[in-house]
Amino acid sequence: MLLAENIRLALNGLRSNLMRTLLTMLGIIIGISSVITIMTVSNSVTADISQSMQEMGANNLTLSLAQKSDDEEEDDFGMGFMFGMDFGDGGKRELRQTDLINDDMLDGLREAYPDDVAYLSVSINAGSGTAIANDNAEKNAAVDISAFNQDGMINEHLEMVAGRDFIDQDYADGRRTCIVSDYLVEKLFKSNKEALGEKLEVEIDGDYYDFYIVGVYKYENETFQSMYGVSEVSTTMYIPYITGKIMTHTDDGYKQVTLVTTAGADVDKVIEHVDSYFNGYYASNDAYYVSINSLKSMLDELNTMLKSVSIALSVIAGISLLVGGIGVMNIMLVSITERTREIGTRKALGATNTSIRLQFITESIVICTIGGIIGIGLGIATALLACKLMDFTAAVSSSSIGIAVGFSMVIGVFFGYYPANKAAKLNPIDALRYE
Repeated sequence: MLLAENIRLALNGLRSNLMRTLLTMLGIIIGISSVITIMTVSNSVTADISQSMQEMGANNLTLSLAQKSDDEEEDDFGMGFMFGMDFGDGGKRELRQTDLINDDMLDGLREAYPDDVAYLSVSINAGSGTAIANDNAEKNAAVDISAFNQDGMINEHLEMVAGRDFIDQDYADGRRTCIVSDYLVEKLFKSNKEALGEKLEVEIDGDYYDFYIVGVYKYENETFQSMYGVSEVSTTMYIPYITGKIMTHTDDGYKQVTLVTTAGADVDKVIEHVDSYFNGYYASNDAYYVSINSLKSMLDELNTMLKSVSIALSVIAGISLLVGGIGVMNIMLVSITERTREIGTRKALGATNTSIRLQFITESIVICTIGGIIGIGLGIATALLACKLMDFTAAVSSSSIGIAVGFSMVIGVFFGYYPANKAAKLNPIDALRYE
């Protein structure tokens, strides 16, 4: 009953000075809302980036040839082929045919670790050009031509809307078959069904190639459409790997291979297995080795960095909580001064120091709790608006709300104790005499 009575008295006191109460709460409201906004936006950004990288293949491994350093230690920057860079003239020697990763190595890797390896994807960027339908130059569309092996096409996860995927003969014979987007079909043909079997003439840097459409996939990336406009969109045209190799005059063997791990595989252990496997082939190679890189490690580092930034910003925002707490202490001291005679009267009627102390601590907690609740609502609203403006999926953190409520209570007790203790120690005779 004593606690309920103290809460009622606190609420009555706050209502009697609404403007002063709101100004007192302002620091708490700003601090709590800032912390919740920062943590929510940070969680939303992290979740969206993680999802995007997972869709890109965060558990995939990129196996690429890298040049050994002069002291025969592995080059930590062996990602040249991943980014299309040459090894340069400063290396030991130029790349040879025998240095490349070959099919026998990949077959052996698949046999050695069947529980780790789901797919081994290889691809060739065959160039960008213009696709023309039925020899009608007015009907054209921009395309980026990518050649994949069978595993690579499976890993692309295309949603087919018409026709078929490549068959074994397409891959083995290097047929001029292609799979195009429904966006391209919409520009060049009347329907997906009509496009099947039709010839596409593709111009790449002045050279012309004929392809025949065997399948149509659903084009889902609308980002470029919103950025550039429909006429600027260049969609991917898929062709068999051998076909792309013939077009680009690529030698046998691979400079880069994407290894797709099986579901639930431990990526770190897979890296160890693959590294050990290729070391057996490249230990005697005087210039090159197979560098293994994973998006997972990049994702982990990125998440750690974002978390650190979020904590740092939350701490900065939390300074306003300290300022708000000092404001609460200040207003409580003012309130005690104004109510000195009331305190003297209560003590004269038998109120103990504990009950006086509890009354003012309760009032301080009530102020901070109400400010915290308002701050939580404002913080969630601000975070949702920020995520919407930045086009992120909002992920309101329940932990941030819990932390906010806890902070409000702690601030109420911490900054309310000194004024409450001062009130409790007032001499009742001096208090009654106070004007």
